[in-house]
Amino acid sequence: MITNVYDDEVPVVVKIKETIIETPTVKTFIFPFDLTEDIHPGQFVMVWDLKTEKPMTISVIDKENNLMGITVRKAGPFTNNLYDNVEAGDYIGIRGPYGHGYQLDGYKKILAVGGGSGVASLGPILSFYDDVDIISAASTKDELVFVDRFNKEGIKTRECTDDGSCGFKGFSTQLAEELLANGDYDIIIGCGPEIMSYKLYELSLKYDVDCQLALDRYMKCGLGICGQCCIDDPGYRVCVEGPVFDKDTLGKLSEFGKYRRDAAGSIVEY
Repeated sequence: MITNVYDDEVPVVVKIKETIIETPTVKTFIFPFDLTEDIHPGQFVMVWDLKTEKPMTISVIDKENNLMGITVRKAGPFTNNLYDNVEAGDYIGIRGPYGHGYQLDGYKKILAVGGGSGVASLGPILSFYDDVDIISAASTKDELVFVDRFNKEGIKTRECTDDGSCGFKGFSTQLAEELLANGDYDIIIGCGPEIMSYKLYELSLKYDVDCQLALDRYMKCGLGICGQCCIDDPGYRVCVEGPVFDKDTLGKLSEFGKYRRDAAGSIVEY
């Protein structure tokens, strides 16, 4: 498994170039960043709001213009502050990129599934790979992320909402199974709630296709030092060996789809 851990342990302060309101709870921040280093969709950065620091997946990789982006859902004090108070012209700190992203060279047809703000992990895919079909899923129409962006880029996007207010009514995994049963995909990639990811893993077994899925765990350092994001078994660090894991590795993770640990290390079952 390829890992990419850079030596940069001090945040680079960047000036926000543009902000995009994606939904009433989701916002994208775009800023200049040196992209000469090797980088893959699915990697993450540690984001510093000049007070505290949290991991965020990279949602925009624009090598032509040396621009990077993160997409944030309001979910607590840190993300609420970014959404409500940080605008174009303001400054944040960026450390990274870190982690193991999607490695899709050699695959002919990709089915990408994003649940909620997990779609952010899939945002840069189209800058790197062709022949990708995307499912963008959310609880309701107003919370769908990146649909306009994907449509402008000419990407075949299928909307999916729990309440049926837009596109397919039901869960993203139900729509994914319909597509797998009638398509010729050779890999599934995805990011979203872990229950969704586990079902995608089961579908990859059922339809005999590969999969690469991004997992979310509580992270502190992003460098693989603190061990906070270690996953049972065999103790892989999500910030280094992940956050994207392949099919073979997912099958070895005993906690995958069953539980995770909170900030205190206590088990939280799904």
